[in-house]
Parts: sequence; C-alpha cells; structure tokens
Amino acid sequence: MPYRLPANWRFSSLVLAVAAASPAWADDGQPAQAIVITANPLRSNEISSPSSVLQGDALLLRQAYSLGAVLDGLPGVSSTSFGPGASRPIIRGLDGDRIRILQNGVTALDASSLSFDHAVAQDPFSAERIEVVRGPAALLYGGSAIGGVINTLDRRIPRNPIEGVNGQIDLNAGGAARERNAAVALDAGNGQFALHADAASRDAGLLRIPGYAWTPSRRAQAVGEEEQAAAAAKDTLPNSNGRAISGAVGASWTWADGYLGLSYADYQANYGSVAEAGVRLDMHQQHLALAGEVRALAGPIQSVKFDFSNTDYEHKEIEDGEVGTRFTHKGYEARIEARHRPLGEFNGVIGLHTSSTRFAALGEEAFVPQTDSDSHALFLLEETPLSQTLKLSLGGRLEATRHAPDGQGNTRFDGAYGRRYTAGSFSLGLLGQLGQGWSWAANASRTERAPTFYELYANGEHVATGIIERGDNAAGKEKARSLDLALRYAQGGTRASIGTYYSRFDNFIALMPTGRYCSSEGEADVCTDDPAAGVAEYRYQGVPASLHGIEFEGSSKLAALAGSGDWALDWQGDYTRASNRLSSEPLPRIAPLRLAAGVSYGLGPWSTRLGVQHAASQSRVPVGENTTEGYTTLNLSLSYRFKLSSGEWLAYLRGDNLTNQEVRYASSLLRDIAPQGARAIKVGLRGQF
Repeated sequence: MPYRLPANWRFSSLVLAVAAASPAWADDGQPAQAIVITANPLRSNEISSPSSVLQGDALLLRQAYSLGAVLDGLPGVSSTSFGPGASRPIIRGLDGDRIRILQNGVTALDASSLSFDHAVAQDPFSAERIEVVRGPAALLYGGSAIGGVINTLDRRIPRNPIEGVNGQIDLNAGGAARERNAAVALDAGNGQFALHADAASRDAGLLRIPGYAWTPSRRAQAVGEEEQAAAAAKDTLPNSNGRAISGAVGASWTWADGYLGLSYADYQANYGSVAEAGVRLDMHQQHLALAGEVRALAGPIQSVKFDFSNTDYEHKEIEDGEVGTRFTHKGYEARIEARHRPLGEFNGVIGLHTSSTRFAALGEEAFVPQTDSDSHALFLLEETPLSQTLKLSLGGRLEATRHAPDGQGNTRFDGAYGRRYTAGSFSLGLLGQLGQGWSWAANASRTERAPTFYELYANGEHVATGIIERGDNAAGKEKARSLDLALRYAQGGTRASIGTYYSRFDNFIALMPTGRYCSSEGEADVCTDDPAAGVAEYRYQGVPASLHGIEFEGSSKLAALAGSGDWALDWQGDYTRASNRLSSEPLPRIAPLRLAAGVSYGLGPWSTRLGVQHAASQSRVPVGENTTEGYTTLNLSLSYRFKLSSGEWLAYLRGDNLTNQEVRYASSLLRDIAPQGARAIKVGLRGQF
C-alpha cells in the first residue's frame, strides 16, 4: 500500500525550479567576484581559505530536494546520499561533526550528524546564497568546523532598508522523483521598518532509477524472504518518496548604520528510509533567530554584530504506523563579533561564541543517552598588509566544552560520566599578488575538536547503519595540522584556481570494527567472535590519519565563434586520498577522482548549457567496503527570460543524466542498494517583482 501523508499536511503542491545558467559576468567582461561572508568577518575581497559561493541563477541551477544534493559536485564536496530524503554534505572526505552547517552564521539544530538517515533540517529553497569554506574553519566556528563550513544565507531577517513591496515566486515539476514544488517570498518596508514572509512546499514520489536498486553482487547475497523482495526492486527505489513544507516570518528595524531584527521559521518533513522498508521519518523543527549590527561607533570599537538562535527539533522514526524512536535536540547558540579600529596596520575582530543544547533519544532504537552539552569560546582574527603585494591574516580560538549524560534508568548508560575539554585552534594565512592577474594563497592551521556526545556515550544497535556502536568515554581531543596552497588567476574574462591540501590527524576519532558480533537482549548485549551470532560491533577510537588532495575550477568567456551571442566555458575537478596512518588502510566512503566541464551560450533572452560530469571508479576502499564503478553523465539546460507586467521571469528546462547512467556514489553508505536517479527532465518558472 502506498504511504499517505498526514491529513494535516494540506498545502499547495507546486514546485520550485532549477534553470541552467552560465557564469555571472561583470560589466568589464570578467567573471563576477562574490565576497565570501563566512569565515570573513572583515569582509575582505579575497580570503586565503578555499571557498565556493552559490547564488542567483547558479544556485537555481543546482536546486534539489536536500542540501547535500544541492552542493554535491562542487570542488571538494560530496554527499552521504542516504536516499533522496537524507543527504548531508561531505567536504574533502570529512562529514558528521567535522562539518559545521549554519543558517545565517549560527547553527539550527537537528540530528543529521548522528546518523546518515537523518536529514538536514534546512529547506534549500529558502536560501538566497550558500557559501562553502573548505578546510579548517574552527577558528570562528569551533571544533565542529575542523573540516569546513556550509552557511546558508536568507532574507528572513532583513539587513538593509526596503522600500515598497517586492517578492519572488518559484515553481517547478519533474525530475527523477516526479517532484512538484513551489516557493513564494515577500518583502515589504517603508525604508526603516521591514517585513519578510516566505513559504515553500516540496513533494517527491518514488525515485526512478536505471535498473535494479541493488548491485548484482549484493543481490547474490540476499537471504530470507524480506531481503530477496528488496533485491528484486527495479526501476524505482522503494520507500524513497517524501514531502516537506516550510514557512517563516521576519521583521527588522534598519537605519543608516545598522539593523535589529528577528525571525521565526517552521520546517516539517516526512520521508522514507530507503534502508528499512516501511520506516518513515517525521521531522519538525522550530527556529527563532535574533540578529543585529551597529556600525560607525565612536571609541576603540567601530562596529558590533551579534546573532542568536534558539531551536526546538524533533523527529520520530515510524515503523508500520507505530513510533519506534523519538529524537529531540533543543538549545541555543549566540555569537558576538566586535571589530576594533585599526591598530597601526592591523584590522581585526574579537568575538564570543556560546551554545547550550540537550539531545535525547527515547524508544527501542535509542543507542545514546540524554546529554546536555555546553560550549563557550573566545576568538580573535587579525589582518595586516606586509607589503603592497602581500597580506597576512592570523588568529586563534580558545573553547571550553562540557558533556553531561543522563541514562534515565537505562542500564546501558550506567557507566557514562561527564567530560570537560579545553580546545585551542590557531591559523595563519597569506595572500600574495604576482601581477598580470596571478595571485597565490596559503593557509596553515592547528585545530582541536572535543569529541561529540555520541563518540563518547554510544552503546547499542544503530539500526539504520546495521551495526552495534560503542563510544569511548575516555576519548581525548581530535587534533589536526593542515596546510592549503593555491594558485589563482583572474583577468580578461577568465577566472581559474588550482589548489592542494594536506591534513594530518593525531587522534582521528573513527568508528572501527572490533571483530566481534553481538545480539541484543533487552538493555544488554551478548557478543562473540562468530559472525552468525548477530550484528557487527564497532567502537569509536582515535587513530592517526591523513587526508590530502587537489582541487581546481575555472571559467572563461570565449570569443564569438559564429555570429552574435556569448560563449563561455567552465571546468572543475577534485581528488581526495585519505588513509589510516597506523594501518595504511584507506578511510571509508571517500569520493573518487571527479571531473566536470560545461559550455554555455547566450543570445538575447535565451541561454543554454551543456555539461558533462565524470567520476572514476573507486577501488581504494577499506576491508569490508565494496568498490564502485565509474560513470559519465550528460546534462543539458535551456532558459528564456522575459518581462510580464512589472515582473521579470525566467522559464527553463533541465535534463539530468541524459545518458541514463547507473550512478552510485562512493561516499554513500547505501551505494550497493540505492543508486541515483535515472534520466529525467524538469521544467520550471521563476518570477521576481
């Protein structure tokens, strides 16, 4: 019987769309340069850390059901891809609590870092801009950013004066999951007081796939009636449908030198777990935000900026109509940044960052105890020119973290005890100009991360991943030393960069197999060395590890090849190699070499783009993990801009995976049972007024 959404989910089922677009160009014929806000409180035109920015048509082009799917394929970025409903970004092979996911610079709590089947509680349709900072950003955002930061920025708290009324409507339909999505946003103001409201609805059916869901080798291993039925699934991915609705209101008071505003957002989603037939995840997040900035102050501090968020998150895992486990995550986060007046040649900010959360899991699949976590940090970032062609940035962060578990009578957690950590992070960056459009960047850092509550206290079967997880209550801090080097070029309509990185971890906290197999008996487990005895046991433990790789990207405006019109070429690629330095074994779920290129053409209101993406096979995998085949996909888009009444409109068509390749991500835990979508067409319309 098909799953029916709850009756109270009555909402318009139209869809936001995605159109292909060529790179944005400035008036001088050079690709437009976007100033990165994340990890850049001084608003420098360029930062030493490698980064990517999606906004405007480029963001519209990549819109998808989940944040991980939107960002997958950017240089250094892959995704966990636990089916269409749950896909969390991975940066340079690092995921979970090594990647900080922010909304407008602060965290909106969910449970996505705990398990691959837990979705990120953010609606990509509400984002006006998404920034990705690759490599350590722990200086400003804490140990959870030891691998990088993803920051979605929206207009829910207006930060600039608004005169009159303006808005945006997005609709689209199609794709491999036969999506139907819609989004609308309105802004109004009188030059001082500003209001914002937005709402979105997304509805996706079962994902169409090119052939069997399970690989031939995995189908051959199917045992029992239930597994054999799952192995026979073909052409559509079972239990992959889902729906989400979101809405927000916000208000601000703006003036010449600042703003003060607040917003409230509500997000609900219901989607299937493609790893467990009959299991649905029902998610609800409420998010309150307060933000403000005061500029042009007298005295030693010239501006102060603050952000505060309070989140109430819950999701239920429902099997055959019954709630099996309920997860909650509640708490607040606040940060304040004060920019001081120049001290000689030094410009900088000093900041405070604090958070307090409570995580709880109740029910039959609760494998972690209720835990209260607090974090308080002080950070400093300074920047100074060393010469006319060389700029230095440096900074540090000191952070105190506390975890306090409460087993609430569950004997599994009787031995759990509280932990306190003090972590320090330092960074140094250089930006140098070489002339004739060439520049270089270097960034070195030493970062520390306190273990998360689940790395300390996990003790039980994690059904979604099919293993027994054990935490290490005595775990020490994770420590890393990292180096990024990049060569960049920007001149005459061409922008390009190539970079390399290396990270060396002294205590990489990894989930490692123990060689034992366990069966659960109430609140206790019976474990032996016999694989037939039950589920494989894994334990969090610190190992020496290293990650290194290369990333490149670029775009160039081409000379007219024939007649009128504008031609452009873009390209990108990345490769990551990650190893356990103790055993020389590869780390799991690392994306292979990936290459992509596209050619765009624009003539008047029309534009089109043809793109090709290639991923090599991934045979460098740890024992027990299957290899993945390589693939090459072809994508095509066509768009048309027009004016209607007082609005500007963009109609578009997008074709994905036109070669109908079987695509399985090496970074996905479910690569052997859940491929990506088949050949698909999506059409859409965006209007701005």
